[in-house]
This record gives sequence, C-alpha cells and structure tokens, in this order.
Amino acid sequence: MIFDTHSHLNFKAYDADRNEVIKRTQKEGVFCVDVGTKFETSKRAVELAEQNENIYAAIGMHPIHIKTDLLKLKMDEDEGAFAPHGEDFDAERYKKLASPKPEGRRRVVAIGEIGLDYYYRPKTKTCLEEFKNLQKKVFIQQLDMAEELNLPVIIHCRMAFADLYEILSSRKIRGVIHCFTGNLEEAKKYVALGYYLGINGIIYKMDLTEVIKNIPLEKLLTETDCPYLTPLEEGKDTRNEPIFVKHIIQKIADLRGITFDEVASATSQNAKNLFKI
Repeated sequence: MIFDTHSHLNFKAYDADRNEVIKRTQKEGVFCVDVGTKFETSKRAVELAEQNENIYAAIGMHPIHIKTDLLKLKMDEDEGAFAPHGEDFDAERYKKLASPKPEGRRRVVAIGEIGLDYYYRPKTKTCLEEFKNLQKKVFIQQLDMAEELNLPVIIHCRMAFADLYEILSSRKIRGVIHCFTGNLEEAKKYVALGYYLGINGIIYKMDLTEVIKNIPLEKLLTETDCPYLTPLEEGKDTRNEPIFVKHIIQKIADLRGITFDEVASATSQNAKNLFKI
C-alpha cells in the first residue's frame, strides 16, 4: 500500500480517461485523498470517494476561489469551468458534503485545500491589505468548520508563511502543509505545531534536501498534486497521476539512505494516522 495524500482526479484534466487512471491506481495498490478546491470540485471528490474504495475525499475552498473584485485571474483549464474568485464560502453547504450516508462509512477525511495565497496580488497597498484580510477571514471560517467536524486540514500556503503561522499557532488542529516549499527552519516550526509536511514533485524544482533529510520520517506525507508537478522520471510533458507517487517515495528514500519500502510503510502509516483511515 502506498498513499497519494493530495490528488485532483476530480479535475477536468481527467474527464477523458478518469476511470482508466483510477483503475491504474487500484492495480498498483495506491490509495488517494482526492482534494477539493471549491464546492464544485469538492462535490466531485466526494462522489469519486463514494464510488471507489481506494479514494477518500477532502472538501474545502482554495484561497484563489474566494469571491472578490480586487483581483482577476485566468481560468485554469485543467481544473474545470469556474468563474475565478467567484464563490462565497458557505459552511453549511460544505458540512452537508461531509455528512456520511446512512449506509456507508465516512468518505470525507479532511478539510482542504484551504489556506493563504499571496502570489497574485492587487497593486495598491490598501487593496492588498483588504485582499489578505479577506483570505484570512475565509481561512479561519474553514478552520472553525474543521474543528466542528473533528477533521484535519490540508493547508495551501504560497508566499504567506508569516500570516499562516500566526493563525495556525493560535489553534489546536491537526493537518498537513501541502506541497511544502519552505526552508528547514520553517519546516521545524510547522512540525512543532504538530503538522505533517506534504512532499511532491516540487522537489524537482526546489531543493528540499535538508528538509527531507532532517525532518522525522514520521512527519512526512507523500503526494502528487496531480495533474500538476509531474516527476521528472515521467517526462515534463506527461500529465501527473497518483501512481507516480512512487517516484516521490523513491526520491525520499534516496535522500535519507533507506529503502523504498521503509518510506512507503512509514508515510502510509502517517496518512492513516492523520486522516483516521
């Protein structure tokens, strides 16, 4: 068993061959946490989890989907049709998605991906502060929802470490920092709060050697973020998918000087512990 703790099989990028991709994950013994980014993709993640025993769902609203007229972004064709910055967060709607069906076990195992993203930003100082405050407000609302539902969180952070850390350090909540891109000092701060670090194909673009070698294996999770961040071994023009998490596992094993099986076993247990699977 190996775990991809952050996939997006719910995205439009898989509309043509989603069933085939899922069959490959099943054949290879890969379990996935399929992650929502807004209500539409969260709903689809739940549907995939209900239909496939090796898939679990996370539901939540990514900060880039918060409704605002402060900034406009282009649509990501791989994600699916949506109006950028077009959703008001409605906790009750999301909580209904998290409710297990009477005849089935709970398939929603986390709230995510949620967080802060200051990469794209308004140009004026006043608008920037308003933009950041709006993101923090919605983020806190989703943290409240996670606490109410007793679910861990999957955190997205881009160019917002200080604000994110300030918010998380005041809460007692478990979770993972998805696609970790910080330095070793920042990694240690998150781990001290009890968070796991998600390691994926970003390691082919950024040097995370010191983080991977020095953070305890018991605090690392493996993920793909597919269809994005394809490992180099599969070629830069290849769409990412959950079975490619094997390359992330091997890369961690090589850097730590241990075996693939040791990393696979430890990170799978970490996923089970965090998501209570």
